[in-house]
Amino acid sequence: MCSLSNPSSLQWFDENRKIHYLFADGKEMAEEYDVKTDELIVRKWRHKSTLGVQSFWQVEVGEPFNVTASLDSDVIKENCSNPVFMRKDTKTSFQWRVRNLPYPRDVFSVSVEPPERCVIIKTSNKKYYKKFTIPDLDRSQLPLERSALSFTHANNTLIISYAKPKDVLSLETEVLRELKKLKGAAEGDADCKTQ
Repeated sequence: MCSLSNPSSLQWFDENRKIHYLFADGKEMAEEYDVKTDELIVRKWRHKSTLGVQSFWQVEVGEPFNVTASLDSDVIKENCSNPVFMRKDTKTSFQWRVRNLPYPRDVFSVSVEPPERCVIIKTSNKKYYKKFTIPDLDRSQLPLERSALSFTHANNTLIISYAKPKDVLSLETEVLRELKKLKGAAEGDADCKTQ
């Protein structure tokens, strides 16, 4: 099981609790929880390169960063009708959403590939293919179970759910209990070290 080190900072912003973790190996993790529901809204990671340069944040849970260019810019940007893949967990399951998929439900196939430790989304019309891992299970070294996977399709959005194993649920409960014990700083009161 992965154990989390003590958070380096805890802040309260409006209705969200933000926690920033620094790990001994140089990795950083930032999480944001809804104060009322205790739901995880955002989890993102970054690490230092071999030369000590900070990488960009990689979003694991939540809306992906949307870098938009202005209309006057010469920058090439992604079409807004392209499929958008994101993760948004619930209390009992890991959940991914793929927006902008206008195909009927029977076109989709979602399967678990245990040897590769990944989930694969395919369409029979060969219009969409996605392979992704479940980092929480990898960190906890838990196996993938076919029976835990389900999916549905509505409003041009494919929703894939994977029921959280008991070990993950108990770890999340323990982490939330510890976070609630911590006293947070109000916005602007954070005692942060700058580099």
